[in-house]
Amino acid sequence: MSEVKAQYEAFPYPERDPRDEKKRLITGSPSHPLELDHHLFGGRRDWSKVTRILVAGGGTGDALIQLAQTLTSARKKYDITYIDLSEASREVAQARAKMRGLKNITFITGSLLDAAQYGPFDYIDCCGVLHHLPDPQEGFDALAAALSPTGGIGVMVYAPYGRSGVYPLQEAFGALTKGLPPAEQLAQAKAIYKALPENHAFKRNPHLVDHEQSDAGFYDLLLHSQDRPYTIDQLSESLVAAGLTVCGVPQPYLYDLSRFSKGHDEIDTIDAMALAEKLDGTVKTHVVYARPTGAPSPRAGQSGDSVPHLRGMSGMALAKAVAAGRQIPVTLNGVRHNLELAKQSAPILAGIDGRRSLEALQAGAGMDPLMWAATWPKTSRKLEQFGLLLYSKLLA
Repeated sequence: MSEVKAQYEAFPYPERDPRDEKKRLITGSPSHPLELDHHLFGGRRDWSKVTRILVAGGGTGDALIQLAQTLTSARKKYDITYIDLSEASREVAQARAKMRGLKNITFITGSLLDAAQYGPFDYIDCCGVLHHLPDPQEGFDALAAALSPTGGIGVMVYAPYGRSGVYPLQEAFGALTKGLPPAEQLAQAKAIYKALPENHAFKRNPHLVDHEQSDAGFYDLLLHSQDRPYTIDQLSESLVAAGLTVCGVPQPYLYDLSRFSKGHDEIDTIDAMALAEKLDGTVKTHVVYARPTGAPSPRAGQSGDSVPHLRGMSGMALAKAVAAGRQIPVTLNGVRHNLELAKQSAPILAGIDGRRSLEALQAGAGMDPLMWAATWPKTSRKLEQFGLLLYSKLLA
């Protein structure tokens, strides 16, 4: 048994109790249907058809449950294949799906390198997995081979700067606990961790919390035997080598070079994002959406029948704050930002419910074309930059 498989059999990750499915749904990026529709399909995916989905390296099931439950609640058809090397993790994911009564899921214990034999897929989720493979590029290539020519993929990999302090500890703990069973490795590493000085780079990093949340989190963060981080340009290079191209990130603001320095329009988009990553310093994971290179990559919100959704807030509450001239606080990676929207956008925001189109919102706000053109594009872009607004006809 490989070290990685032994880890996840001993400590399925992330640690989840299936009974908690009765009281909450865990959501996040990548792979919320609204988000993947926005970035991959321009908010215009035809949800009336069966969506074939692969959850590659699905762990204890966060992405699986989010996808299946959201599509079930929206009464959309789907066929999901879950694959993971850990039997213990698969059992947790299955128990969570059973607790919710979710259907049309095939569970496979195996390697994502075999993904193509189960495809092709309209959408592939791969969250927190590729950076743990012996040869990550094999994983990128395998997923690309399993993807439909008109499909897309959502990927999360670790990033270096927001994980400062992690890799020296991984090396030290690995050397000092080498050859021990996972439970003994964990016990020894925890004891050593207590002796670390408070000014150690890891202990001064406010962006890392997994080690405080569970034994599985501690092991995955600080004892993993295979873990390589990617800068955003390295991630793009691996995707390009697999025949894929980045077409979106959930929070573009984090990669916006103009936050720090203006007048660099001549710099390639990915290169500019890489510079912003270095200057920001808080990014501990990269979440990107990618499509086959050369495939159409429509931009969301460009037609009157586009349907906007607000994420994490109601249209009425946001409209009230904007009409009162209040800034909207947004926290990204522990850093607070204040978003200011034009007061005249309040009537539009008040009407956003995930079902009304832009045409309906314009009519409801009583705006003529000139006023609309002067108001909505800027408002939409600001909200999209922080991942607060997505376009999709999932509920329309």
